[in-house]
Amino acid sequence: MLKHVSLECGVTMSADTMTVTPLAGALGAEVRGLDLAQSLDDRAAKALRDAWLTHLVLFFRDQPLSSDGLMRLASHFGPPVEYPFLSGIDGFPVITPVIKEAHEKLNFGGCWHSDTAYLECPPRATMLIAREVPPYGGDTLFANMYLAYESLSEGLRDLLDDLTAVNTSDSATIMRTKGAHDPEAPDGNKVYTAEHPVVRTHPETGRKALYVNSAHTVRFKNMTAAESSPLLQYLFAHITRPEYSCRFRWEVNSIAIWDNRCTQHNPINDYGGFRRVMHRITVAGDRPV
Repeated sequence: MLKHVSLECGVTMSADTMTVTPLAGALGAEVRGLDLAQSLDDRAAKALRDAWLTHLVLFFRDQPLSSDGLMRLASHFGPPVEYPFLSGIDGFPVITPVIKEAHEKLNFGGCWHSDTAYLECPPRATMLIAREVPPYGGDTLFANMYLAYESLSEGLRDLLDDLTAVNTSDSATIMRTKGAHDPEAPDGNKVYTAEHPVVRTHPETGRKALYVNSAHTVRFKNMTAAESSPLLQYLFAHITRPEYSCRFRWEVNSIAIWDNRCTQHNPINDYGGFRRVMHRITVAGDRPV
């Protein structure tokens, strides 16, 4: 894995130095030297995307982007799409607010998961920007699903390569805070179900990644939930091993962009009594194969 990159990357108004510094051995890198409020030229955008494919999740500090700026940044990774269960902010239907109020006990997406695996074409990327953060807590964990798959025994990999997972949005309701589900959102009350390979091949890197998650995967195709549970529970525990992960501490105007095809993430709910506000964009993907 790439350990450090220093590239001269231009933006439309100036030429900056972009540095990409790994955050952990498994995945994740912090990018500095770019003013994301400016439009990136083609060379800078390519360098950013190459770093993203290498490190799976990129982090930025001190980037006070407007909603327009956030949309512009997301567009370098693909077309933004609406999220089915939350309405967007005023004027920006694809930017969804993820808010946990000080009195709320549950947090949105509060377990290890890959975003919206219950859709026929889950997003290729997700982007978050921190608008308001607690004085402590609220970090997010990320895990490398390439490593989770590659570290399994050859026999288990062979078994998993031939399995299909059934994923549903109905199981995700336990993770939502009481007020997070928005019936006014597009298809806000619909239950989605999709079948995807347990092991998917990344369309850009060609690497195989484990693609089941505890939020959405309920069983294997042609098996009952009870029959599927022992192996699924093993896999759900397997992906949480610390050597596959990194941890990011949010600050106001921090940004994270992760590859939803080969990572999982877990927002830690350890900031009771404090408010946290994030803005989220998902980028259109394709059907896992």
